[in-house]
Amino acid sequence: MPEITSICVYCGSQPGNHPAFQEAARILGKTMAKRDIRLVYGGGGMGIMGEISRSVIEHGGKVTGVIPKFLISKERGTMGCDDDDDALGEVIVTRDMHERKTKMFELSQAFVALPGGIGTLEEVVEMLTWAQLGRHDYPVVFANVEGFWDPLIDLLAHMAEAGFIHTSGRLKPLVVLDPAKIIDEILAA
Repeated sequence: MPEITSICVYCGSQPGNHPAFQEAARILGKTMAKRDIRLVYGGGGMGIMGEISRSVIEHGGKVTGVIPKFLISKERGTMGCDDDDDALGEVIVTRDMHERKTKMFELSQAFVALPGGIGTLEEVVEMLTWAQLGRHDYPVVFANVEGFWDPLIDLLAHMAEAGFIHTSGRLKPLVVLDPAKIIDEILAA
C-alpha cells in the first residue's frame, strides 16, 4: 500500500440527530491534522462535512474540498463561502457529481464513511464496488458511530453469504467504532 498522505472522508451535509456524529467528525479531523494527513471531502461547510473540515483546519491540517458547481450555493454559500474561498481549505470545483467522485478518488489513498445520507452511502458503496472490481486496494472504513452503519454491514454480510460479493480479499471494509482509532486501523491494513 502507498504512503497515506490523503484520506477521503464521505459524510453528511446535515448534522444528524446524535451529537456523537459531529463529535466523531471533530475527533477524526483532529487526528488527521496531527498525523499530517490531508482531508479530501465533498467541500461543503454544513453538517458533518463542515465539522470535519473545520476541525482539520483548526488543528493545523490541510483540506481539499471537491464540489460540483451546482452545489456551491447550497453547501458553501450558506456559510458565507464561495467557490474560491479558502475558509474551508483548498477548493476544486467540478462540472458534476461523477467528476467529483473521480477527483476525490484520485486524490486519496483511503476512504472513510462517517454518518451521512444517500450521497454518503452512494459514494462509499462505489468505493466498495471499485475495490471488488480491482480498481483499487485502498482501505475502506465505516466509522460505525453509535452503530450507524450496522444495517449496511449486515446487508454486506448477507450479500456475501448469498454469493454476490466476492470474498477474495479485495473487498474487506474495516469497521471502526472509535473515531480516534481510524487512522491507526488504516495504517495497519
